[in-house]
Amino acid sequence: MSKNPIFRDDVVKVLKTVYDPEIPVDVYELGLIYDISIDEENNIKIAMTLTTPNCPAAQSLPMQVKERVQQISGVGDVQVDVVWDPPWHPSMMSEVAKLQLGYM
Repeated sequence: MSKNPIFRDDVVKVLKTVYDPEIPVDVYELGLIYDISIDEENNIKIAMTLTTPNCPAAQSLPMQVKERVQQISGVGDVQVDVVWDPPWHPSMMSEVAKLQLGYM
């Protein structure tokens, strides 16, 4: 019996519920999510970054991303890799985030 496929939009919807504790914007709109890949077994791999290498949420934020994505019905394994290349910059934020934070 095959699993119902998980779509990128399903993952993005969940990621938009995870907030950086110091910034009132979700991790997706902040531009912290660099890549989302989903294989045929619904295993999900996420490449993300943090606003700075010494971000106070460096331990908790990736774990929160993983835990939220694991709650999607039918998901297999979830792997979250924190990457630093390219370094995050405010220009990576969505227009929604820039408006919320007064960058526009």
